[in-house]
Amino acid sequence: MSNPAPSLDEKQTQEANGVDILTLGCRLNSYESEVMRNHASDAGLNDAIIVNTCAVTNEAVRQARQTIRRARKDRPDTPIIVTGCAAQVDPDMFANMPEVTRVIGNNEKMQAETFQPANLLNETAPKAVVNDIMSVTETAGHLVDGLEGRARAFVQVQTGCDHRCTFCIIPYGRGNSRSVPAGEVVDQVRQLVAKGHYEVVLTGVDLTSWGADLPNAPNLGNLVARILKLAPDLKQLRLSSIDAIEIDDQLFDLIAHDKRIAPHLHLSFQSGDNMILKRMKRRHSREDAINLCQRLRAARPEISFGADLIAGFPTETDEMFANTMACVDECGLDYLHVFPYSARPGTPAARIPQLNGEIIKDRAAQLRDKGQERLLLRLDRHVGTTQDALVEMGGRARLPDFAPIRIEGDAPKPGSVVTLDIHSRDDKDLIGRLL
Repeated sequence: MSNPAPSLDEKQTQEANGVDILTLGCRLNSYESEVMRNHASDAGLNDAIIVNTCAVTNEAVRQARQTIRRARKDRPDTPIIVTGCAAQVDPDMFANMPEVTRVIGNNEKMQAETFQPANLLNETAPKAVVNDIMSVTETAGHLVDGLEGRARAFVQVQTGCDHRCTFCIIPYGRGNSRSVPAGEVVDQVRQLVAKGHYEVVLTGVDLTSWGADLPNAPNLGNLVARILKLAPDLKQLRLSSIDAIEIDDQLFDLIAHDKRIAPHLHLSFQSGDNMILKRMKRRHSREDAINLCQRLRAARPEISFGADLIAGFPTETDEMFANTMACVDECGLDYLHVFPYSARPGTPAARIPQLNGEIIKDRAAQLRDKGQERLLLRLDRHVGTTQDALVEMGGRARLPDFAPIRIEGDAPKPGSVVTLDIHSRDDKDLIGRLL
């Protein structure tokens, strides 16, 4: 499946009409937090804290519990509502926390009626309202006018996952794959463009599985082609994390040749060793990953790649880890999201003999060092150039290939596109001045 949490330490706070939403985990969670913000506002829900959790690792669950306790300490009399993947997977754990007022499931959090104060804050109602996520068969599109304070707009086109990677708990938090119909996706993209958004990001749990559950089973390439045709004023379309083995021929051709698609892909690789990939129950090989990157780079030389990699999967030997390290260079990966392996109860990998924690920690550190090395090579490509960039918050910006820039001087408005003289870099950002 695609990466569910590109930034485990990312936590956003959104506030509207007295409702704070604390978001942990992935971009899809950020999108769904905005849906909840709208529902809460429409329902007149005031003075509440909603914690949207992540379950991708044990550390993510620990962070969720810590966030809840901190919120209670800061605001002792405010109701705390807990939702998200960790709440879906283990609702009783959160319901048993004295700080928590109510636990709602991932399906319930997307329903407007859930946020009626009479329902949500009813002291006589069950503390946990979490239905069987596997029973959910449809996903509706939700119109979101971008994300609060964000430079780019996100459109959820899919959720859930039909694959069962041995390390992953996310299908039990999200359910099976469900797609938003193409017409709804296109309508939302067009509305976002009409409101002035320069870039739209398609997001989902397993994005490249979009369409398999819809009539005639269209593929993601078909959806992307429709968006580009029917939203001609869209300047830049970005794809969030995708499963490399599921890139269909039409999608490959569009990525390779349509300049409106951002030249950056975040790929769900997880390992660079064939035996570990097999034990993870991944569906691609090491050679598949290298071949994809080489073919795309040959067709579109400016393209950059990010990837998810797990360090210290059970049974991983030094030689197997060395294959992953080598694969980073062979694929030419620029942005690494490194996850130290964390056994999740209920997953098959948790029953395999585990590696020593220090070995896992050391291998994760080596991968991060390799990622830093690769990042600097990517940044060096841009030093001395003049380029247009999309402005983010805090005086920062991104190039189309996702290279980060720190803007000198006054910060332009987030969401605007500016021309920058990129004159240098530090150890994490390009540095540019406005022209």
